[in-house]
Amino acid sequence: MTTQLVRPLPTAPRRFVLVPTAALLLGALYCLLPVAWVLVASTKSGSELFSTFTFLPGTGFADNVSELSAYRDGVYWKWMANSAFYAGAGALLSTAVSAISGYALAVYRFRGKESVFNILLAGVLMPPVILAVPQYLLLAKADMTDSYLSVLLPVILSPYGVYLARIYAAAAVPGDVIEAGRMDGGSEWRIFRTIALPMMLPGLVTVFLFQFVAIWNNFLLPYIMLGDDEKFPVTLGLYTLLQQGSTTPALYTLVITGALLAIVPLIALFLVIQRFWSLDLLSGAVKS
Repeated sequence: MTTQLVRPLPTAPRRFVLVPTAALLLGALYCLLPVAWVLVASTKSGSELFSTFTFLPGTGFADNVSELSAYRDGVYWKWMANSAFYAGAGALLSTAVSAISGYALAVYRFRGKESVFNILLAGVLMPPVILAVPQYLLLAKADMTDSYLSVLLPVILSPYGVYLARIYAAAAVPGDVIEAGRMDGGSEWRIFRTIALPMMLPGLVTVFLFQFVAIWNNFLLPYIMLGDDEKFPVTLGLYTLLQQGSTTPALYTLVITGALLAIVPLIALFLVIQRFWSLDLLSGAVKS
């Protein structure tokens, strides 16, 4: 009986290991530096903003929040509520459409299936700015511009969301399980709702997160569609404040403070969904 020696895998030289680490650190610094500046600048009063060191904290954060809340009878919080409505409702509807479409493309066989999927891939590659003007013209023809629906309707169909749902459904929903459900007499809708949908849930949570963040940060579509500032999302509202800041410098502190507060819901959502991912993976391991 012979024993075979297992050779250890060759290790990369130390200098080659440090290069990607340094690149990641530089990338993290590049992404986090603006956030750090906003965090520090939001603590400064109007006089401190232009007279103190960039990353030296100030003493006016509470006053900035109070002034922002009082500006035009609290219009900032109206903008935040609008963003929450656009992003929450839009992400939910988009996730539902993506789930049904992705499941159908993954499970069923029908003529033109690959053509539909290729068109979706083309939609993923197309920049949203190209679609903004045609969408405005279509909604203007239907007399729906300057309304909540004019911002909500275009974001319901997400080619990237459908693509992710299709890929995840193909990997997570076994064909044997679908066939077993059909043999038990279940309808196609019941099979999707009770069997496939729970299996697709982690992927759909990802779709929801991507859509929520994209709609929350969307600027061009509301900028084209809306004229009434009472319907503005927070991105467009802060832009109007920034434009007014060129003549009223005191508004700069409100813009910076508003930008910081606008990040908080995204951070909270990510933390909640990250916890859901962990729980879902653990429950899946226990069930298996």
